Amino acid sequence: MPQPARARGRQVNVFQALALLLSFVLVAAVGGVLAAGLVLPGVAVANGVTDMSITAFDDLPTELEQKPLPEKSSILASDGTLLATFYDQDRVVVPGDKIAQVMKDAVIATEDKRFYEHSGIDLMGMVRAAARNALNTSREGASTLTQQYVKNVLIEAARQADTPEERAEGIEQARTAEGAEGLARKLREAKLAITLEKTMSKDEILAKYLNIAQFGTSVYGVESAAQRYFGVSAADLNYLQAATIAGITQAPSRWDPLKDPKQSQTRRNTVLRLMHEQGYITDAEYKKGRAAKIKNSLHPKETQLGCMSADENVAGSGFFCDYVTKIIAKDETFGKTSQERSERLLEGGLTIWTTLDKDMQEAADKEVKAGVPVKDSSGVGSSIVVVEPGTGQVKAMAQNRIYNNTQEVGSRETAVNFNTDNAYGSASGFPPGSTFKPFTLLEWLREGHSLNETVDGTRMEYQQSEFNAPCTNLVGDYKFGNSEGSGGYMSVLKATENSVNSAYIAMASKLDLCKIMDGSADLGVHLAGGAAGEGTMPYRPSNVIGSDSIAPLTMAAAYAGFAANGVYCSPVAIVKVTDANGKKLKVPNADCHQGIEAKYAHAINFALSHVWEGTASNVPKPSFAAAGKTGTTTYNEHTWFIGYTPKLATAVWVGYPDGLKSMHEQTINGNTYWSGPYGSSIAAPTWARFMNDALEGGDNPDFTEADTDEIYGKQISVPYVVGLSESDARSRLYAAGFQVSVSSERVESDVAEGLVAEQSPSGSAVKGSVISLRLSSGPAPEPPDPCQEGKGPGCDNGNGNGNGNGDGNRGPGGDDGFWNGSVLDDSSSDVFRSTNGW
Repeated sequence: MPQPARARGRQVNVFQALALLLSFVLVAAVGGVLAAGLVLPGVAVANGVTDMSITAFDDLPTELEQKPLPEKSSILASDGTLLATFYDQDRVVVPGDKIAQVMKDAVIATEDKRFYEHSGIDLMGMVRAAARNALNTSREGASTLTQQYVKNVLIEAARQADTPEERAEGIEQARTAEGAEGLARKLREAKLAITLEKTMSKDEILAKYLNIAQFGTSVYGVESAAQRYFGVSAADLNYLQAATIAGITQAPSRWDPLKDPKQSQTRRNTVLRLMHEQGYITDAEYKKGRAAKIKNSLHPKETQLGCMSADENVAGSGFFCDYVTKIIAKDETFGKTSQERSERLLEGGLTIWTTLDKDMQEAADKEVKAGVPVKDSSGVGSSIVVVEPGTGQVKAMAQNRIYNNTQEVGSRETAVNFNTDNAYGSASGFPPGSTFKPFTLLEWLREGHSLNETVDGTRMEYQQSEFNAPCTNLVGDYKFGNSEGSGGYMSVLKATENSVNSAYIAMASKLDLCKIMDGSADLGVHLAGGAAGEGTMPYRPSNVIGSDSIAPLTMAAAYAGFAANGVYCSPVAIVKVTDANGKKLKVPNADCHQGIEAKYAHAINFALSHVWEGTASNVPKPSFAAAGKTGTTTYNEHTWFIGYTPKLATAVWVGYPDGLKSMHEQTINGNTYWSGPYGSSIAAPTWARFMNDALEGGDNPDFTEADTDEIYGKQISVPYVVGLSESDARSRLYAAGFQVSVSSERVESDVAEGLVAEQSPSGSAVKGSVISLRLSSGPAPEPPDPCQEGKGPGCDNGNGNGNGNGDGNRGPGGDDGFWNGSVLDDSSSDVFRSTNGW
């Protein structure tokens, strides 16, 4: 790339530089401009002008390196709707055949009427302008269009220098117009222009000039100028529009028609005169054109610069747009360094097709702001984000704030994205509360338990050392409470349906706590703060019920994994990118893979589909197959609802975005929450309204059915423990995978007191079931002997006399009595027996 020469010795004065220029002209007059360009170093030596800095001809380049011009990039919704454009220079490069001929004529008439006649430089014009500039009598450029193109290329090269100092120096040198340095610049341009004319056609040079030139305060290239001022393409410009644009280049700020229409009209009329004099327009066109008011010809098209313009095109899409720009800024797919990635967005002419669904986005924006209005007096924040299961595509992203990334922000305006990680939007996530419970349920199923298994949710306090956590060292007490449910024995399905903390902590105490957190990572769950996508959930019991902060987008993507039969896809917002030449570029990959086993996803879908009978019973059950989970933090600071179908997974968050501040007893959207609010209060209804809008009238399939093993569990043999001590019975049942409940009431039994007398069930039961035991109080006592009182039937009366019917009385010493009677022997029915004895 051509670089400005650096000072190496003495500077020439103005008259020495002028002498060099005259020498150049004399050589050119004799041998032609090409010869002048090649022998210029010799001319400099012969004149004794050596060891110059930027005027040293042996440092001047002979070839012009032309890099692609900076072009603006566009971000589009999935249907092609423009969200925003990004640029350092508002430019769209178009080929010469896409520029109206009248536009080319206007520029030639104004800037270089002998363009098709000269060889890159205008010799007499250069001498005349140089003399006047040297004597400070005028400021004349006398540059051909070829030289002006060269100058602009050198300016662009300087803009791409490594340091700000180098950029500033290079641009200053490229623009210098006065004194010796100004003349030296002219010589450099002349030398490069001569070479350029030998390698490019006139039409090619003209097209390149029209694409690189500045046509307004921040407008570059004829296509952007045509769009900006008249709302048409460069190919469709008429002669009045062309004259207006052609007149701008010499003083872009001064003659910008939107800034000063009056001055611009004067300048346009000058261009029309030149066009008329050179035969490009007729007498009638000239007369009509001069009479036309410029303001009547303007149809300005506002530039969609930056994400603040996105909301005007698709409601509430500014935050999604911002998310896309941060992906480009951070993902090495778009460049190795941060600077390279930034330049690619601002200068690379990219067309970026995103995953945003325009209709879903507008519905999401409407419903999140209906749940908690932007100007609500409470100041409570709310966000919604939608992910497509099986692809990871982010379909919508909105919040009850107005996007504003400037230093001057109004009330409820921000650039902080509530839905994303800190690395992608400055927010640091929010504690998910009970929406984290499905990851404990996942490990519960993985370790062979079932949904119908019973758990004891009685305890509200544990020693952390009771938890199996081989990956860390847990110490201290852990106390918690239940927002829903009072604890006690219940099935895991009921514990999930009613979101019972104590039941889930009890479940976690029987599992590997480290594997619970690692299982969540299998579905992409990570802390929202810190580096993008990093930060495994801390291994502590409190995270079973969601104590550490996670971004809503992360949670929506994880639940999308449940919906997609265990296939997890990283969230993606970009589906296709093309460069300025239409070439497809690589984009970030969703890396869809089997994150968890399908059978466990099916069981979790089954369990979470009961939320409508549990914590979300106040929300009408959807007409389509859906599952979800409410979440509420300890003091109602953050509330969630994450719900999904096989087609969409949507997370809704509600809370104060700037810290742990309770919403309890706050009035939100006209409702005072003396109790709560909970995940079912605002978040779940917002979810339901959006999903009804998004899925209405579409094909909404059911979830895959769950296996009976995951719902009911596998039947296994129950050890027979009757007759064992309580401790031995417990040990044997625990070892077999069962839980034990011992009744406080004892039962009479033939087994010894204190041993197990009864168990239920016996034979077989589902692993993890509760086996109820009752201990023995000992054998039943012997009944009293009625003959001990001399009154029982058949008792001896003491004198040996008894009737044959066994009615005799037996008294002490009756064994010695005489028996003479008849008895009906019960052991031999109807047999009459006669007995005589002493």
